[in-house]
Amino acid sequence: MTIKTLDELISDGVDNRYVLVRSDLNVPLDDGRVTDDGRIRASIPTLQLLVEHGAKVIVMAHLGRPKGKPDEKYNLRPAADRLDELAPFPVEFAEDVVGSSARDLAESLAAGSVLVLQNIRFDPRETSKDDAERQELARELSSLTGNSGAFVDDAFGAVHRRHASVYDIAEVLPAYEGNLVRSELEVLSRLTKDPAKPYVVVLGGSKVSDKLAVIENLMTRADYLLVGGGMVFTFLAAQGHKVGASLLEEDQIDTVKDYLARAKEAGCEFVLPTDIVVADKFAADAEHEVVAADSMEASRFGASGIGLDIGPASGAAFAERIRSGQTVFWNGPMGVFEFDAFAGGTRAVAQGLKECSGLTVVGGGDSAAAVRKLGFSDSDFSHISTGGGASLEYLEGKELPGIAVLDK
Repeated sequence: MTIKTLDELISDGVDNRYVLVRSDLNVPLDDGRVTDDGRIRASIPTLQLLVEHGAKVIVMAHLGRPKGKPDEKYNLRPAADRLDELAPFPVEFAEDVVGSSARDLAESLAAGSVLVLQNIRFDPRETSKDDAERQELARELSSLTGNSGAFVDDAFGAVHRRHASVYDIAEVLPAYEGNLVRSELEVLSRLTKDPAKPYVVVLGGSKVSDKLAVIENLMTRADYLLVGGGMVFTFLAAQGHKVGASLLEEDQIDTVKDYLARAKEAGCEFVLPTDIVVADKFAADAEHEVVAADSMEASRFGASGIGLDIGPASGAAFAERIRSGQTVFWNGPMGVFEFDAFAGGTRAVAQGLKECSGLTVVGGGDSAAAVRKLGFSDSDFSHISTGGGASLEYLEGKELPGIAVLDK
């Protein structure tokens, strides 16, 4: 059986019919204000298409990790309000997941309107490891759609989760793949199936342990693997260099040594920074200086220095390598981009992708937030993924439960 598409659902007819949509509204908030609405904007086309064809749309989404109970910090209303501001259709908001507010608003929902349910993770059954509990929530969600409801999964950022609103609901209602999920998979497949060469992979972020599986899977496909961020210090330590008080996963040093050796045999070149921005503390106003990557403790901060960004020479070298690529995938910032003094490396990488004529994919999560914070627009890149973790798991070669359940 092949996955049924949104176009097929539209063709079957959705006028005056309830459609339950899993969207990705998991956006960063600051004092109740959405600071990056990229995922909200990405969710609109699928919702709009359903609305234009007369559907009664009920949106399920999560925000953060509220531990299975209501938590005002993770209230989904700011995201729903932002959706209402951006979208050309009316948006209502339920104060609960499947309670009286959700039921009453769903029952009175007009055709061509959208109802957003409260944070789906406020219900502990959403993420339960007990199949029966998740299935119970899925049945209650489906009951909001009457006798002819359908389910559309348009939340790529959640397809790697076996959750009630992603997996179990697809076993209760006729299930379809949303256009956002479809486009994400089409782009990511180009990174694993005969990618155009040279293929450049740029990895950053704090921990190398988070990226081991994707390194394992891509180093036999990529021509160059550029490494920055906090994870680079484990690589430098694996080469025998001291890294001061920088983030270091000592238990991964032997693994990294093995990867460096195997990558060379596979014809993949690891490219590490030649200079590092070292600071006296982890703070926006920290004293800092640029030192050679192989002699970090030669900084004036000695063994207490903390590496918070790749240096300018490394940023320039990374950008040059990126510009030469025909396929470029980037996941993870090069430094603490939230602090202006340590955003240079991330900015250089983003600029390199912008100037590259090949396929350029920003792998969601912190990378997507970084490029927007640094003033780049979505159109500067071929694709900005809405799913950080989901993108990585796809590139690791893992089965994504939210996709597998649609193919039944």
